[in-house]
Amino acid sequence: MFVIEQTRPASSPIPGVAHATWAGHADGLDQLSIWRQTLQPGAATPPHRHDCDEVVLCLDGWGELHIGDTVQRFGADCSLVLPKGKDHQFFNTGPRPMEIIGIFGSSPVVTRLPDGSVLDLPWRS
Repeated sequence: MFVIEQTRPASSPIPGVAHATWAGHADGLDQLSIWRQTLQPGAATPPHRHDCDEVVLCLDGWGELHIGDTVQRFGADCSLVLPKGKDHQFFNTGPRPMEIIGIFGSSPVVTRLPDGSVLDLPWRS
């Protein structure tokens, strides 16, 4: 499949986080995955890390990236560069939904909690 009609992010079991996998392993990819997510105001991802590099593009809204002991604010038109193995967490600190696209250097995407255990995601990766 070379052309995929994309869907908007749908509610997930993670409170305030909607998700859509736009491309990944199920589409025949082994070295790239793309996710689109919407975080509602006040929502956050769980603290986590990946076994691959990640770049997140913020399309709308603003938030904070917590990575290690560092907190960095970001907004629309910012790119967040996350090397593999770095624990991180995203927070929507704005008054409207935050729209982000995650681009990962592997497929499927292995996601781990800070203790190293695998986080079973409720969507295809």
